[in-house]
Amino acid sequence: MPAENVPVAGNLDDDDYPAYTMGRAADVLGITPAFLRAVGGTGLITPLRSEGGHRRYSRRQLRIAARARELVDQGTPVEAACRIISLEDQLEEALRLNRDMRRRLDERDA
Repeated sequence: MPAENVPVAGNLDDDDYPAYTMGRAADVLGITPAFLRAVGGTGLITPLRSEGGHRRYSRRQLRIAARARELVDQGTPVEAACRIISLEDQLEEALRLNRDMRRRLDERDA
């Protein structure tokens, strides 16, 4: 059992559970391990490491890597693609905070 004493099967629905080895993640996405290392090198995703030191990726990280691949396929350099994704995430968070604040203000004024 993992250190948290949670059965592994209970983690399968967790988007952040590092269930994929580098090779499996690359196969699932149709990319190379080198591409995953490049995306990780930018700091966009940070894979967990197994006890043996092998990289492990979550489904959330695979979605991010897939988005990076889309941008690269459109001609964007890897570093720029990762920066774009980071900025997209920041914008999404700012918009979410803005909606929350507007909702609170509307509730206060009602």
